[in-house]
Amino acid sequence: MEILCAKRLGQYPNNYQRVSNFQKVSKVQKKERAQEKLESESNRSKSEKKEEGHALSSEMRTKLSSKKVQNIHDVELSRDQSNPKKRRSASNKKRRSEDDCFSDEFEEDEETMFLVKARSRTRIRNLDSVMTERNSDDAREKNYESRNGNVCIGSKERCSSIPINVKGNGEDRLKCHQCMKKKFVVVPCSKCKKKMYCIQCIKQWYPHLEEEEVSMLCPFCRRNCNCNVCLHSSGMIKTSKRDIPSHEKIHHLQYLICSLLPYLKQICKEQTKEMEIEANIQRKSYSEIEVQQTICYNDERIFCNHCATSIVDLHRSCPTCSYELCLSCCEEIRKESLTSRGKMKFQYINKGYDYMHGGDPLPESFLLKTSKEHVKSFIKWSANGDGSVTCAPEEIGGCGECVLELRRILPLGWISSLEIKAGNLLEMFRAQPTNFKHKCTGKSMKIFRRAASRVDCDDNDLYCPSSRVSLLEEERLHFQQCWTNGEPVIVRDVLEQTAGLSWEPMVIWRALCESVDLDISSKMSEMKAIDCLAGCEVEIKTREFFQGYMEGRTYYNFWPEMLKVKDWPPSNKFEDFLPRHCDEFIRALPFQEYTDPRSGLLNLAVKLPPGVLKPDLGPKTYIGYGLTEELGRGDSVTKLHCDMSDAVNILTHTAEVALSDKQRLAIATLKERHRAQDWKERLDREELSCPTEKLVHSNGEDMEVLEIADMSKHPSDFDGKIEMSKSDIEGATCPGFSTEQETEETGSALWDIFRREDVPQLEAYLRKHANEFRHTYCSPVEQVVHPIHDQSFYLTLEHKRKLKEEFGVEPWTFVQRLGEAVFIPAGCPHQVRNLKSCTKVAVDFVSPENVHECLRLTEEFRQLPINHKAREDKLEIKKMIIYAVDQAITDLEALVPTHN
Repeated sequence: MEILCAKRLGQYPNNYQRVSNFQKVSKVQKKERAQEKLESESNRSKSEKKEEGHALSSEMRTKLSSKKVQNIHDVELSRDQSNPKKRRSASNKKRRSEDDCFSDEFEEDEETMFLVKARSRTRIRNLDSVMTERNSDDAREKNYESRNGNVCIGSKERCSSIPINVKGNGEDRLKCHQCMKKKFVVVPCSKCKKKMYCIQCIKQWYPHLEEEEVSMLCPFCRRNCNCNVCLHSSGMIKTSKRDIPSHEKIHHLQYLICSLLPYLKQICKEQTKEMEIEANIQRKSYSEIEVQQTICYNDERIFCNHCATSIVDLHRSCPTCSYELCLSCCEEIRKESLTSRGKMKFQYINKGYDYMHGGDPLPESFLLKTSKEHVKSFIKWSANGDGSVTCAPEEIGGCGECVLELRRILPLGWISSLEIKAGNLLEMFRAQPTNFKHKCTGKSMKIFRRAASRVDCDDNDLYCPSSRVSLLEEERLHFQQCWTNGEPVIVRDVLEQTAGLSWEPMVIWRALCESVDLDISSKMSEMKAIDCLAGCEVEIKTREFFQGYMEGRTYYNFWPEMLKVKDWPPSNKFEDFLPRHCDEFIRALPFQEYTDPRSGLLNLAVKLPPGVLKPDLGPKTYIGYGLTEELGRGDSVTKLHCDMSDAVNILTHTAEVALSDKQRLAIATLKERHRAQDWKERLDREELSCPTEKLVHSNGEDMEVLEIADMSKHPSDFDGKIEMSKSDIEGATCPGFSTEQETEETGSALWDIFRREDVPQLEAYLRKHANEFRHTYCSPVEQVVHPIHDQSFYLTLEHKRKLKEEFGVEPWTFVQRLGEAVFIPAGCPHQVRNLKSCTKVAVDFVSPENVHECLRLTEEFRQLPINHKAREDKLEIKKMIIYAVDQAITDLEALVPTHN
């Protein structure tokens, strides 16, 4: 007997033809009809069965094709006393809902059709003896392994099918590897000869694969199986793309030590200076100084109580109240240059959704008043004559009485000995910094993408290699050259280096819902997302969020509702809950010497020893809605910010949501209200410097101020009367695009990355035009502590034009496509807007080329107010420098004898 697969590409044997109009039929009725036909056949002779075999199939085909069978919902089974299953058409391509996502609750229509055919052919072919032998599971498995049948028939050639027993009320079904349920029709793999997948799972979870492809090489053999067991298994693939030879490792380690040695010397200099001050305080010689060690456990960090900077070794501590002060703060106190660390008191007021859409604020919002300035504390804190420092006053957390004592965390003299050892080792190798410009050939120089049009600049094109070809020594050197210059890099087609595991949000969600961690699984039915219009967290059912990801969501007035989740799933251990996806992501990473979060030779973050608490650098997942049109308010954006470390961001999945004509009209109407509200509020500000007679629109049309005021007071009078102009649609559709950048494949995320040297001008522009931006609850930005670290601004197309006109600053602007990895150097401010629904996965790393930027940003964060969200030093770059040099020396000493 041969069971045919649900989707045919060719002709059926024994003159069977595909019933094209076979619709949903009650499974009970199908089995009853088949049973009646089998009972009627039992009274006939075997010769009559052979003669009537073809007539039977023809008659059944005629009956099924001549009349369309009506859909029957929830029919109770009286004979077998079992509950009916929920109906699901085999042709239904919609995503399964949360309730039926993980259970076999859809009807096996096509499967039942094949069973009817199989039963009618069973007696015709006289396979009764074979059926009897297969009643046991062992016999069936033995028969399956011996025959290795495939369930598929191709367009020109026929594959052998898998024989199964159709008797026994379903006891002889075979188990699908995906859903782990027993099914009558499965597609076995001809390669591994063990795994098999049912038709429904193939259609739902592997829509890119045909049954014939599964039969030749199943998802498990392809290393992209997304069943629950495989998603929670690690080590199925090799994450490293190549084995680095010893001579190349030696080169990398020399380069790392050479790059970090200047910073290690600076740390030693700071500590030596503090030791000399302590010797003066104790009136002893430098060699006689003994520094008591502070107890610091592996699962804790020590931070300065004043500036929140991480303390790596020497610091001063109060013996009474345990107030701790870093060496930088001690130096500032002695120089009387210690800056105040006030608290931010400003809080945005929710003025209602009508206000966010251009209407009037809620009446009660006028009664709420908040301070627009952060409270600064001017506490006099000075050092003593001998250089000693008294504990901080009580007003800022200290006792104000005891003299701070010098303490250490690391072994005394260990850092200075590292400096000496590193210097001697480099002298032995006579290593010199590599001159990358002389090592890059013309071939690599041709791989660029135009991203800016700055005048008299040679950095308008970004290096953009493809990972389809191996990124060998030449590409790495060119990457290092761009990276040293602080230029972003784009690597194309990185997902082609992986096994093709699905990054569909529903696959990730299913993996979390079936997680072995019950606490995580129980929380996956709901999630906290950020409403991009209000800038606040909202609770939403996970199923509804992902439905909106694929289909879109709107507010009551048809304005697109943009939601996003950051760092999802909500865990600091991405690889613990999604180990298979973590391996897949690491495998996709280009330039793994830098980016590999486990073993990157040039990644300082992996050099910390196992017992030391490490910063959370990812991988992390970012899932957000997106729209090609720039809305101006409520866009799905990551606002302008600057990361403390380097980062690489890979776009792993996209979904496009199209706007209806009704939505486009609503957007045009609401945009006019937004413009009217903006102008009206600007008139109330004393800083207004533009003329008040007329408002000039971006499309060049003028509108009288009185008319705009009228519109804001009576917005209902304009419903449906404003048509969206061509410039409104097309101009907003392509922000950041140019003719040279357009291709057949549309992009998914719009990036703006600013150069480090342009940061002062960028900050000046943001401070000057701060009141033109809106932040939380769409309220105007009225307080700026730090223009970039506040993360309150997103520069629209119009603001980018004004920035270039007034300050001559232009970012690198480009579109990230599916499967592209974007490298962002530390210290480069950047912003992102989703043009489609996007799933991105990012990981931070610390490269030796950008250590100076990490140190600079750490110093900037020290100056922020106490409760600023970006203030904490989570990177601990000085600690990384010390341990990276130590590890590099150890590895290099181990490799040198072998290499020689």
